[in-house]
Amino acid sequence: MILQANNIHKRYGTLDVLRGVSLTVNKGEIVSLVGPSGAGKSTLLHIIGTLDKPDSGTVTIEAKNVSNLSADSLAAFRNQRIGFIFQFHHLLPEFTAMENVCIPAFIAGNSKAKSEARAKELLEMLKLSSRIHHKPSELSGGEQQRVAVARALMNNPAIIMADEPSGNLDTNNARDLHQLFFELRDKLQQTFIIVTHNEELANMADRKVIMKDGQILSTTGSMEK
Repeated sequence: MILQANNIHKRYGTLDVLRGVSLTVNKGEIVSLVGPSGAGKSTLLHIIGTLDKPDSGTVTIEAKNVSNLSADSLAAFRNQRIGFIFQFHHLLPEFTAMENVCIPAFIAGNSKAKSEARAKELLEMLKLSSRIHHKPSELSGGEQQRVAVARALMNNPAIIMADEPSGNLDTNNARDLHQLFFELRDKLQQTFIIVTHNEELANMADRKVIMKDGQILSTTGSMEK
């Protein structure tokens, strides 16, 4: 087990967004979170990704109760152990692909030489070796999202949280990105939790967790690895 969320509640004003959600994820698993808009999928992802705090309940990642960490400790843990991929890649336009990928490593305090070597290795693995020194405006949408994947992988995270990662891509680029996640799982034993409205990706996952009205309605697939 790499992640366990236990009895997570979250309310915004008078709206109960999460109502007692519990979820366990194993290393090397790809789990999709699906359901209608407003089901609580992204809120759950942000809480288990430590970007937001639950009103009650606990989140444990790699046997560490992250709910109890101070703000500074939590920021360091997030930088080192969690990668993020969003619908919009959030690449810095003035930086090259390599510079964008290096950012998490620089935040962690790694040297420029070590960071650039790792970024080059990742970009080559993701078939972007000829685009290393290009800025986002010079890259296609699919290439930009692969740079974002490389950035998420930069610090060898325990788990990657992806929120509608292919929502801004055309069908072919979306399919390529989905396949990439499974290749990374097979090569690196990388764990993914993915919020998606893409049925093809949701059904490819090892487990599909269906949410509605702030609760888990059902789960398909097996968590056995």
